[in-house]
Amino acid sequence: MEIKENYNLLELNTFGIEVSARYFVEIEKESDLLALFQMSEFKNNPRIFLGGGSNVLFTKDFPGMVILNKVKGIEMVEDFPETVIVRSLGGEQWNDLVLFVVERGYWGIENLSLIPGTVGAAPMQNIGAYGVEIKDTLLNVEAYDMGTGEKRIFTKEECEPGYRESIFKNKLKGKYFIYAISLVLSKKEKKNTTYKVLSEYLEKNNIEVKSPKDISEAVASIRRSKLPDPKVIGNAGSFFKNVFVSDAKLQELKDKYPDIHFFEEEGSIKIPAGWLIEKAGWKGKRLGRVGVHEKQALVLVNYGEATGGEVLELARNIILEVKEKFNLELQPEVNIV
Repeated sequence: MEIKENYNLLELNTFGIEVSARYFVEIEKESDLLALFQMSEFKNNPRIFLGGGSNVLFTKDFPGMVILNKVKGIEMVEDFPETVIVRSLGGEQWNDLVLFVVERGYWGIENLSLIPGTVGAAPMQNIGAYGVEIKDTLLNVEAYDMGTGEKRIFTKEECEPGYRESIFKNKLKGKYFIYAISLVLSKKEKKNTTYKVLSEYLEKNNIEVKSPKDISEAVASIRRSKLPDPKVIGNAGSFFKNVFVSDAKLQELKDKYPDIHFFEEEGSIKIPAGWLIEKAGWKGKRLGRVGVHEKQALVLVNYGEATGGEVLELARNIILEVKEKFNLELQPEVNIV
């Protein structure tokens, strides 16, 4: 394990922002992590952990330590008549875990195919897509207290999962390193095709769902058609969270915008942030080196050599105009550093 100084992070964030970290280190095994906690460079500086770099916007050089999580491994822990428990280390790419389980015919996370980022980041923001969230299958999270080096196992309930939220993003932010997660997956068919875009795709393409792989491939196809590849154009996927509204606010918006998009989930009403941004006139709009993607208004893009400050300014302008038009407050999903 080697600590590097003034390390260029251009290749380690999907926005493609050229910034540097004062210190940089890669963690490849558990012993590296425990040794890291004892180092003065770690103890005495701000720090941030990176996995895929797909949910972060760097607005300036980072004055502390950036740690790249490369701790990998996936294993079957328990095999029951109707379920299995799969454990994955946090440095694995999330989609590699999805492919691992769908190839074996296990149900539960197939709707979460092709979400960028690492396994360790998944429970932190309770990733979700196409009617499914990781909390639906999460058994526990193994995490290290970065102050004491002690390992703790958090149950799903203790993780306090919410909409793109968890205890690791608020109460315990910056205090724990997520080392591994365990999921409970079903051997029996447990498909979820209720999400409108997914059900329409399956029907349009005459796809009969016989395995989780069928759903996984459908979701991947939908995502590829809507979301730009960060290797081609810098972006961090969905930049904003969807917005929760009351029944009264929804009715107010319906009266003014009869074509409004909304969906109900577990008793809550959500307005898609992409719909709000598009209605505010930002879809496909470009401001210099940054802009809003032409196919998906939720995605902010770097057309080349933009700074994080330019992306952040674009985001602030969108937030302001959505607030003025709808009196609703957009919140970034991306971690702004």
